[in-house]
Amino acid sequence: MDNTEPAFRLPIINIAPYLDAQHPNIAEREAVSKALHSACVKYGFFYLDISQYLDLTEPEELTRLAREFFALPQDEKDKISLKHQDGARGYQRLKENVTNGKADNHEGIDLYKPVENPDKSKPLWGENQWPTLPDFQSKYERWIDKMKKLGMVLMEAMAYGLGLNAEEWGELRAQVDDSFWVMRIVGYPPLPDDHDGFSCGAHKDYGCLTFLYADPTRSALQVFLRRRGHVAAPVDGLPDEHGGEQGIWINADPIPGCIVCNIGEMWEIWTNGLYKSTLHRVVHRGTNYRIPFFFEPNFIANVKPLIPTTHLAEGATTPEKVYEPVVYGNFLLKKVGTNFATEDEGRYD
Repeated sequence: MDNTEPAFRLPIINIAPYLDAQHPNIAEREAVSKALHSACVKYGFFYLDISQYLDLTEPEELTRLAREFFALPQDEKDKISLKHQDGARGYQRLKENVTNGKADNHEGIDLYKPVENPDKSKPLWGENQWPTLPDFQSKYERWIDKMKKLGMVLMEAMAYGLGLNAEEWGELRAQVDDSFWVMRIVGYPPLPDDHDGFSCGAHKDYGCLTFLYADPTRSALQVFLRRRGHVAAPVDGLPDEHGGEQGIWINADPIPGCIVCNIGEMWEIWTNGLYKSTLHRVVHRGTNYRIPFFFEPNFIANVKPLIPTTHLAEGATTPEKVYEPVVYGNFLLKKVGTNFATEDEGRYD
């Protein structure tokens, strides 16, 4: 089936009604929450219009700084290598990151929420390593603050879309109000035709919400949508990465004024499977930079199905399964160990 069919286009949702705390328009907020609920049930992905939230020249400046860093000599970039910290925070070389057992064709810098009493001998518990380029750290820290605030705004809108009342939203809020956030600054060279892998292989995100500021390169981010009766054809001659599941791969191309947002596995648990974290991958044929920000639960959050989520998937009479509670930090630590190219070290992907 033609992937451009409207039914298979990700929706665009404008978060603006939730940005005015002084004069909220209840009807507009309800429409946003309803749209978010529908997008999470049907796709697990959507575009978030943030044109009224920030100056769109700001992420362009972050991209310029990323380009400047990745153009440095290799020995300069290696000064902030992961090996100097906890194996998670810092720079990784081209093909150092691994997904599904294969090297990914990208390089990057990973940053995490700062922790008290850092100890680089403990996984995830080191200190962030910043390039020494002028204004790099200060400008990226401003972006982090804005993405953290956006995460809380979106969580509230989604909570009401799910049908939570004010008290239940307060309980959920307490699980994300000290978000153990992660940010990646990713550089993509063109994917070679003979590369045995991807720019970033197919995966689902671990946590809560992913905000992706995407470069202008089209057909790079590919999202797998489960659809009965549809068999995904190979994309660009690439191998099957969806395990034979019925569905299609669609392109989530950048839209001006928007970021791409998707939900992680914690939303699956909170909703007992009503919302599903969606498989996606990167097949980058250009030379450009992307800045994903991961808004995550608190490290010590006990994530479990929410009280009102006795909702069932469409057509179901009983839940497929009951999701067991997890402590987010423990869940994350178990995940990071398989995402790095050297032994005994792990990374958030």
